[in-house]
Amino acid sequence: MRLVFGLVLIAGLGLAGFAVYMAQNYIGAYQSALEQERAKSTTAVPTRPIYVANRAITQGETINPEDIRLAPWPVELLPEEYFDEKTPFTKEGEQPRVAIRGLDKNEAVTAVKVSEPGGDAGLTSRLDRGQRAFAIKVDVASGVSGFLRPGDRVDVYWTGRVPGNDPNLPQGDVTKLIETAVRLIAIDQMSETENASTTIARTVTVAASPQQVAALAQAQSTGRLSLSLMAANDDTVAEAIEVDQRSLLGIAAKKQETQAQALEVCTIRTRRGAEVVEIPIPCTN
Repeated sequence: MRLVFGLVLIAGLGLAGFAVYMAQNYIGAYQSALEQERAKSTTAVPTRPIYVANRAITQGETINPEDIRLAPWPVELLPEEYFDEKTPFTKEGEQPRVAIRGLDKNEAVTAVKVSEPGGDAGLTSRLDRGQRAFAIKVDVASGVSGFLRPGDRVDVYWTGRVPGNDPNLPQGDVTKLIETAVRLIAIDQMSETENASTTIARTVTVAASPQQVAALAQAQSTGRLSLSLMAANDDTVAEAIEVDQRSLLGIAAKKQETQAQALEVCTIRTRRGAEVVEIPIPCTN
């Protein structure tokens, strides 16, 4: 009985060892086949590390070094004008780039989607919080002879006629300073500051608050607007200025003095006993 039990135990251990051996061979063959497939896929789809967005980047946002990273990209699907180690996104000492278009996470960063170093994404990136862009019509006289550039600051003067016959109102055309130190963000369709040529603009675009936009729109529809260029380092605030034709020519307004005419009264004297009484009567010429 013991002999039979021993033989059964030995047979069981042998079968268990054979099963473990077969399982190890099977697992080893599977891992080997998997590595071979991986090697084939790597060989079949060559990749190249290029810069991709490390997070979602909105239009007009500045792209910092931590916002991008190198990631493998299929060589056959490489986009045009991509950035890699040979063509770095930014070089040392350069200003950061700005996203011209929105970028999704893991999207390839290309030259058409970003600005040049130190550039911007257009007018929207030049507006501060709460500001709006407003266009003003100008000509060679009101536009400072074409010497305006994006980034300059100007004072805006309105010239027009005040309606009404009130003698207290300015007479004739009047010129008034309505806005001061307004920042220009574009000249015609140009918002870049590198262009140094002098051009006669037809419109200039300014950055203004909604209240200023309403005032400029009303002034532009009721009169003529003229711009006065400020110095780059001028931090003064212009005082209220208003000039009409009389003040320009130094003519003082005549004060109309109303003289009260004394009412003429005619009387007759009547004696009543010892008393003389004056009785008023209508005067006749």
